[in-house]
Amino acid sequence: MQPPHLSGSTTSAPAGANPGYALGQLARALTASESHPDAGVRDRAARKVETWTRVFQGMLAGSLRVGSRVPVAGAPAWATLEVATGGFATGALLAGGPLRPHEVELLARLPAVPLGAERAALNAYFLSEDGLAELRRMLAGGRYRVTVPEEGALLAVAWLVGHGRADEARALLEEIGPHFPQLRFYPVPDDRPLAAGTLAHLQDVGTTAAQLRAVRPNARVERQKEAVGVWQPLYDRVVALFAETVDGPLPTLHPEAEGGYRVAGGWPCQQYPDGWADRARALLDDYRRLRAEHQLCKGPDSRRDGFAVLRGYLARCASAPKALTGRDVGRVRMILAGVVTRRGAPGSERAAALSAFHARQVAAPGRHELARVLADRLARLPGEEGLPALDEALAPVGADEAGRFGVAAGAVVPPTLGRKVRRALDAPLSVLVAEAIIPSAEALARVVPQITAQVRAAGVTDPELRRLYAAVYAAFRRRRSLLLLNLQSQVKLEELPWVRAVNAFRADGDDTRRRARVVLEELVTAAVTGFPQQILPNKLLQEVRALVDGAGLDVPVVDEVAADIFMGTFSEKFVRAAQLAAGRLEGTLYEWYYGVSFARVRAINDVKKSRWGTPTSATFVALCNELAGPGGSGNFVARNGTVIEQEQILTTHNLSPLFGALGLMEELGPQLEALALRCFDWIGRRLRQTKGHWKTRLQAVKNAAYAWRQMVFFLAVAPEGTVESFLARAAERLARQPEPVRVRLAPALAGLVRAARGLPVEAPASPEEPSGARRFLGWTTGKHWLLG
Repeated sequence: MQPPHLSGSTTSAPAGANPGYALGQLARALTASESHPDAGVRDRAARKVETWTRVFQGMLAGSLRVGSRVPVAGAPAWATLEVATGGFATGALLAGGPLRPHEVELLARLPAVPLGAERAALNAYFLSEDGLAELRRMLAGGRYRVTVPEEGALLAVAWLVGHGRADEARALLEEIGPHFPQLRFYPVPDDRPLAAGTLAHLQDVGTTAAQLRAVRPNARVERQKEAVGVWQPLYDRVVALFAETVDGPLPTLHPEAEGGYRVAGGWPCQQYPDGWADRARALLDDYRRLRAEHQLCKGPDSRRDGFAVLRGYLARCASAPKALTGRDVGRVRMILAGVVTRRGAPGSERAAALSAFHARQVAAPGRHELARVLADRLARLPGEEGLPALDEALAPVGADEAGRFGVAAGAVVPPTLGRKVRRALDAPLSVLVAEAIIPSAEALARVVPQITAQVRAAGVTDPELRRLYAAVYAAFRRRRSLLLLNLQSQVKLEELPWVRAVNAFRADGDDTRRRARVVLEELVTAAVTGFPQQILPNKLLQEVRALVDGAGLDVPVVDEVAADIFMGTFSEKFVRAAQLAAGRLEGTLYEWYYGVSFARVRAINDVKKSRWGTPTSATFVALCNELAGPGGSGNFVARNGTVIEQEQILTTHNLSPLFGALGLMEELGPQLEALALRCFDWIGRRLRQTKGHWKTRLQAVKNAAYAWRQMVFFLAVAPEGTVESFLARAAERLARQPEPVRVRLAPALAGLVRAARGLPVEAPASPEEPSGARRFLGWTTGKHWLLG
């Protein structure tokens, strides 16, 4: 099977990026853009078609060097690139492209500019006396936005010039000047000052308001409203007209002892009061008019629906009542009896009470109507910021709003819309995670830069420069990572020329280091306690690494390596992380369960530069390969996965180094058993996924194995007695699982029990252990035992 990203043999590391991956993405986007039933999905797919077409054409033409940290010819490494799924650069520069509205507006103020020279002219304007003065005003008031890092460059120039640093400003301009015709290095003007603080939000107010405006009516609820508000009253009128034709008491249904029902009471269609036919024809005219106006309720089957049947007989009675047969009259009588029995006689208190009850049920405003009210409330707030509080935003509908939106005053916001609004709430990370506003570690990674930007900027004493630094940092963290080969690293913030130019004015003292450490501890705690089953994703590790540096800690932070771009070795920081883990986990349940020798890890001392110039350790790589076992007949991606998983086991994928540096073993000690049990419960839910594509099921097993590793780590560093308590409670939980999950998970739990007793983890089935015992790993070169 050809791996998705790369081409190469099945026995060695891949050689280069595979255009087939881009072609496959293009094909899927084309299919979705043409055939998906949802118009919104089709529109998004059409944009993906354009993106992947650029990627594919660029790779074939050689203008894109996918796998390099400088993949676009002529563009510097620091340029912000458009990056498609999988880390593929499209060739587009996000600070380039068509002129934005604010650029067009500024261009109109300048003398005529030759076609094609607009962006160069705009960049040059901001170096004029008037332009520099405009930039200084923006700096002073914070009235600008930096959507991509390049937009902060000329603000940095203005600050340097204003503070007597002309040489530094000149050097910066010499570096970015060649790109003036293509990239915008000036900010987006804004009337509102930039916000600053240590609170964060999952998404800004503007995005939330847009999502609320996009809420559509609930089709089921709207059909119910139409049925109750339009068709039921008309049905009642039809029944009332036929009730006038009954000779004797109204018919009703009565259950029979042997089953079924009998009809008692008078017979309809026996008498027609004066004007009855005219009223019947008027009602039928009303039906035709209403049917033209209201289409939500589908036309019912006339052979089965009482309303449709009675309408048909009503038309016949209004024109030729004597043409009805006895069978026809009997059918009308049966329908009347059913309606009177269920709802009460027309005009009775019971019928009126039932109609009032149904009317109250559907009188509440629709979700889409309340969403418009909420969107209007949010529209009054700065769109780029978070929501300071929920009380006013989620208050019941006021009298003024009721008049403007046609919604009943006092209507309460439903929980579904409340959850949408809460996504914009500004709050500490711990609150956002505890309240489930942040749903995953990946979402946490999107939020954290709002706080990290302020922490990293705290070392800048000048308030204008501090605000600019934070804005550029936040924009930089929105960049998407590139697919890189040969142990290359992603572009770092300090590689941006304008950041490098002002870094001399940052000074991290004791206060800033303490602040960084506090935020780091809060972040790691929020991730571990909020999502104990998830390994820390790479995007979140970027912020962890920045905070570790800011706190002055010497902690190696290692990324998750993708199996399809693994180059067969690990850099020095992986060795350091494994040795830190070895110092804390040697002789613990973790070492016994995974069958590793942390003594061998601690003894590694052969780190030296590799052929790519990055320090690596041949001994560490050999150990990972040894622990992964024989390669088998699988493709190299699967083999790479088994090796990477052993690296993650040895390094604990950052858990042990961070727990040790931040003292979290003591801080979280009382919670560790609960965190382990949450992992176990999550694994049980994940393993219920037994259907679907094999790749989806294999991914579920891999994620479950990663959660199992997190769980074993929590138990290994937990207080004494925790393991025994956990194993007893886990056995009880396993017994309550569906049988397929019990059968699949029992060997893994049995292996953990054996490790806790000091026995070898793997064991065949026996009377004592009917399911056998297995070590739970995610990657394999053959068929996984959990998918058997």
